[in-house]
Formats: sequence, C-alpha cells, structure tokens
Amino acid sequence: MAATVLLLGVLREPAGGGTRLSAQAPRHAREGSPRRALPWQLEPMRKLALIAIILGLTTGALLGGVLRETSPRGASAAEIPSTEFFGIRRVGGTVGLVQQYQTTLRANPKDAKATTQLGLAYQQRYRESADPTYLNRAGALFRRALALQPDDAVAANGLAALALSRHEFRNALVLADKAQRLAPHSADPYGAIGDALLELGRYKGAFASFDKMTKLRPSLSAYARIAYARELTGRPQAALEAMSLALDASGGAPEPAAWTLVELGKLYFNTGRLAKARATFSSALQALPGYVYALDWLARTEAASGRYEAGVVHAQRAVDAVPLPQFVATLADIHRAAGNRAEAREQYALIGAIQQLLAANRVNADLELALFRVDHGIRLKETLELALRARAARPSIYGDDIVAWALARNGRCAEAVAYSKRSLRLGTKDASLYFHRGMIERCLGRDAIAAEWFARTLATNPNFSLIWANAARRYAS
Repeated sequence: MAATVLLLGVLREPAGGGTRLSAQAPRHAREGSPRRALPWQLEPMRKLALIAIILGLTTGALLGGVLRETSPRGASAAEIPSTEFFGIRRVGGTVGLVQQYQTTLRANPKDAKATTQLGLAYQQRYRESADPTYLNRAGALFRRALALQPDDAVAANGLAALALSRHEFRNALVLADKAQRLAPHSADPYGAIGDALLELGRYKGAFASFDKMTKLRPSLSAYARIAYARELTGRPQAALEAMSLALDASGGAPEPAAWTLVELGKLYFNTGRLAKARATFSSALQALPGYVYALDWLARTEAASGRYEAGVVHAQRAVDAVPLPQFVATLADIHRAAGNRAEAREQYALIGAIQQLLAANRVNADLELALFRVDHGIRLKETLELALRARAARPSIYGDDIVAWALARNGRCAEAVAYSKRSLRLGTKDASLYFHRGMIERCLGRDAIAAEWFARTLATNPNFSLIWANAARRYAS
C-alpha cells in the first residue's frame, strides 16, 4: 500500500492536510463593462455544439493560480519559472496583462518569453471567463514559444497542463518530464507529473512528486495536491488542514479563493457535514458571485438536505452558465429526487447528446460517462466494455471502482470483488466505494457482510448520492 512510503507532505502531517484534485472552475470576469453572453448562453444547438469542447478543456487538473509565492532556499527566482504568478495585480488584472503582452508581441512577434507569458495569461482568462477558446489560444502560443525557444520549460509545462485537461495522461507525463528536465529547480512540473501519475495509478510516484513540489515552493497548487493525496490515503482531517493552507495561499484573490473554498466544501460534504459544506460553498459565491462550481455543489448540498426547490435553482444557474455534463446530471438527479420526472428526462436526454458529441470530437471522458451510465442503468452490457476501456487508459482506484460497479450491475459479482479490493487499496474513505462493495457482497448473497459495508457508507457520508443513499439505508438494516 502506498501509505507505507514515508513521504514529506503526504504521509507525514506537518501543518497541513489535503483535498481532491479538481477541474479548475471557470468564472465570469467583470471588466468595467456589461458582460457579453458567452457562446453557450445562446441557442440550445450552439450550446450543445460547444459541450464537447468545454468538457475536454475543463476536466483536467488546472488548479487555481496563486498570486504570491515562496522561493525555495538556495534557488533564485530566475531558476524557477512559475505558471502561477503573473503579476496580475500589478498590471491591472488579467485583461491588462493580456493587453501588455499582445502589445509586446505586435512589436516583436519572435519574443519567446512574451509568447509564453501571453499563453499563461490566456489560461488565467479561461479560469476567469469560462471561455474555452482561451485554452486553444494558450496551446497555440505554447507550441509557438517552443518553436522559438525549445528549452522553454514553462511552455512545455503549459502543454502538459492542456494534455491533462484533455485526459491525455501519458502525453502529459512526457511533456511534464520534459519541463522538469529543462527546469530542475522548478516546482510546477512536479505538479503535472504527479497529476498524470495519479490517473495512471502510480500513486507512490505521484505522492513523491507532490512532496517535491511542496518542498520546492509551497503554494496553493502544492497544498491542494497534498490535500488530495491525504484524502486518497484516508485522512480527511489532514486533508482539511492542507486545504486551509491552500486557502491562505490564495491571498484573497477572488478566483483562487473561490476554487479553494469549493474544494474545502467538497471535503465537508464528502464527510457528511452538510451545514459546513453549505456555508463554505456560500462563501465561495461571496468571493466570486456566479461561480459555477460553487453553484453546482451548493445545489447538491441543498438537495441532500431535502431542499429540492433551492437545489434546482442553483443547479439551473450552473447549467445555464456552462452546460458541463456533471452540472446537467446534478440538475437531472435533483429533478428526479423531487419527483419532477419530465424535467429529469429532458436533462438526461441532453447528457445523451453530450455523449455523441464527445465521441465525434475524440474527447476521452470514458470513465465519467461509464460511471453515469452504470449509476443510471443505461445499456449496462455496453457500458461494462466502456468501463474496461476507460480503466485501461486510467488505471486508478476510481477506474477499478467503476469496473467493479459495472460488473456488479451486470450480475458478474464474483469478478467484481477483485476490482473492488483494488479500489480500496489506499484506504480511501469514500462512501461511494463502500456502497459499491456493499452491493457486490449483497449480489453474492453475503447479506451480513454487505450490511457492514452499507453501515460504513452511511457513517462516512449519509448523503453520498441522490440516487443510491436510500438504498444504502434500506440495506444497512
């Protein structure tokens, strides 16, 4: 088990703990003029046409940027190119920074440093505006920067981040390794290396990379990764401590603070503390009004509390802003729980359209799609094959869990046991993992053992699923 490895930040507990890695949530920027409607806020068909692009560009590990940093002892700032610090406040915000580098490049199109910095600024604009075209522009700029200056570690790491966002984990690892070789004293490549290794199921190496990142330069991204590692290894309180450090590292900047508050709230939610979760998601919305990830999680929290009407309001706002599949699924599940069957079917149909667009656009979201289908009982035999392919590409504990769940839903419960055991190998305290194991044991006729797993599920998070929580309660008794 990876928990036997003595790592600096992951398995030792100095002042800080951890939370889960998550997609960087987009935000709407206020720039002194009325906000124009983003493309997906227009007609429904145009909304659908962009969903695949949005999913492919927002589900990676692009963590909220830190607007302050600490250099490791003995290394100069020049030796540590950072993708987290852009001097945004100093130049009048990200828009001012974009304009500054655009002006520089108009004067000198071959300025490799300005090309890279504009790419980083576009990444930040994406986080602020939710407009995925900024990431396409960033990728083009990073490739151009590397053509101008092949040893540009920041550009290489920027491309690694884009590969992560598209779930191209092996390619991301190659690019991040290149960035690390180019800048051996930089913290940033270790984050991308660790992110890729996590999804590839190579946890010992991932945790070591996160420890190295934190040792080189403590930052929001470093603390958040340590937090997730601690959550994976079954230490939610240590995870909360690390995410609190990440919140401090945000420096109060709206987008990083909102992102971190959402991650903190998810830790509370996942451990069954709904009141704390609700307050934390509300704080994220105060830090950044309209923040879609906060809206989605606040909707889930309200629904888990039986406040379906409020949940629908928040979920609908998230879907209207950015129709990511997880937002649509949240809205559909709340409608279903509230007894609004027609509205739920309408949203589930939208997810079906998303699936077709994903396939057409070669976006690899197989693992997420498999989980949705298995949970909702959609084409289970076909979905098992999808889950197996997804696990081959992402052999993580969650890949193991989804295969186990898919096998169980197909009645192949004896085969599911081995995958379920692998999914629990890190000691992760995840109610969904426990519930799936309980369902496998129940399928095998071992009702007493199953009841123990259902009891563990409810003790961890009694509101883990709008669809399955009631089943866990029934089977636990």
